[in-house]
This record gives sequence, structure tokens and C-alpha cells, in this order.
Amino acid sequence: MPDPSPRGTYLLIADALRRRIAEGGAEGGALPSEAALMAAYKVSRNTVRRALKTLEAEKLVSSVPGAGWRLSSRSAPPLLDRMTALIREELSVGDSYPSESKLCERFGVSRTAVRRALAQMEGIGLLATIHGKGRTVRALPMQEEES
Repeated sequence: MPDPSPRGTYLLIADALRRRIAEGGAEGGALPSEAALMAAYKVSRNTVRRALKTLEAEKLVSSVPGAGWRLSSRSAPPLLDRMTALIREELSVGDSYPSESKLCERFGVSRTAVRRALAQMEGIGLLATIHGKGRTVRALPMQEEES
């Protein structure tokens, strides 16, 4: 059985994460997952959550459902906007749209979040789903007018 953690371990982890954020070590404005932090610091999920809650109280990070812990100072565009921009920047009508697993990996979000955005994209006519074949680009998104 491993030795018990000293009291205040979560504060040490919070300090380490704070330094990492200050040095710009949070790629894309996201922190590693709770599971990755548990493995890195060899602590329980509860300890990691206490450390993250400490940073949240300091307004350094915030929890984004389906996307994990993000830096508060950088607000990433909504997932739907980022997934729509993928069509605009890289795909044409008739091209295959990336799979759910590739989208989860690319954007660092949960499959549920990806599925919600895909349903919205299908609802507005950007994507079509062909059973057994996946999703294809049906139409190009409208360009946003710059003010």
C-alpha cells in the first residue's frame, strides 16, 4: 500500500499548475485531463479536483462541461464554430467529414460534445449522414460578415 499523501498535497499540485499556466504550458488554453494529472502526480482524483477548485476560486481556470478545465483568460470559440471553420478552411462539398473520434482528439473535447455539434451542423444543412459511410459535407457555411 502506498504511503499516505501529506496534508496539503492539493496545494502543491495547484502551485505546480499555476507555474505551468504562467509559463504558457497550457496548450490551447486547456489543462491536462484529471486522469492525466492523477497519473503525473500519483494522487487520487479527489486531490486533483481540490487543486483545480483552488485555481478555479482564483479565477485562473474554469470547468467546461464536456471539454475539461480551461484557462479563464483565454476563451476558446464554441465547439460548433470551430467545427464549422474546419469545413470552411479544409473541406469542400462532397468531402468526408472527420470521424467523431478524430474530432474528439483534434478539439480535445468529449464525444458527447462532438455529437451535439454534429447534430446542430446536420440540422442547419452543413452535413449529411449516410448510414455505413459516415458524414459528408453537404454545403459550405456562410461567411461571417466583419463589422
